[in-house]
Amino acid sequence: MKNSKFVGGLIALSLALPFAVATGSAEPSAKATAETSSLVLLPATSGTGAWVYLLSSTIKTPNGKELFITAAFEAGLFTHTEAEGGDISQAQATVQVRVLVDGAEVNPGPVVYANRIQTLTSHLDDNEEIQLTLDTAGAASFTFVANDVPVGEHTVTAQARVVTSGFSDWEALGAVGKGSLTVEEVRMVNGQ
Repeated sequence: MKNSKFVGGLIALSLALPFAVATGSAEPSAKATAETSSLVLLPATSGTGAWVYLLSSTIKTPNGKELFITAAFEAGLFTHTEAEGGDISQAQATVQVRVLVDGAEVNPGPVVYANRIQTLTSHLDDNEEIQLTLDTAGAASFTFVANDVPVGEHTVTAQARVVTSGFSDWEALGAVGKGSLTVEEVRMVNGQ
């Protein structure tokens, strides 16, 4: 009976000791953080838009660390071209994403998550016309790298913009749907 109490006490102590040690630090610093959204983050837009906020997260880093920042989003494109007789019509839509740490752009800068150039050439009689419409969506992901991030708390933000152009009879839109932003603190090997 005494042995079972002794063994029970050792088990309780072995379970409590790591918890006491793990929770004994004053202020833990984050190794990783993540944000997600199940909403449309950037509705269908045309023209050359301004950078639009998508998701943001905060991480605390010790000196001399790098951040691996992965931004994953659904990107959607809509293009429509129409031509009559011997016309040529073109529509282009692009969704670009960039990441900022404390307001400064992170390498490698803006990344294209979706792009389409749609050209329609027709050789029809004068009273005939042809139209081509494409509407697609897919998920894209890219890992950005922030080097030598100084000690402290940092705000990491993902932004997107839509760029559309074309000529003749055209329409083009871009959008960003659901997404996630993950930030991981790492220590790179010197010279890598």
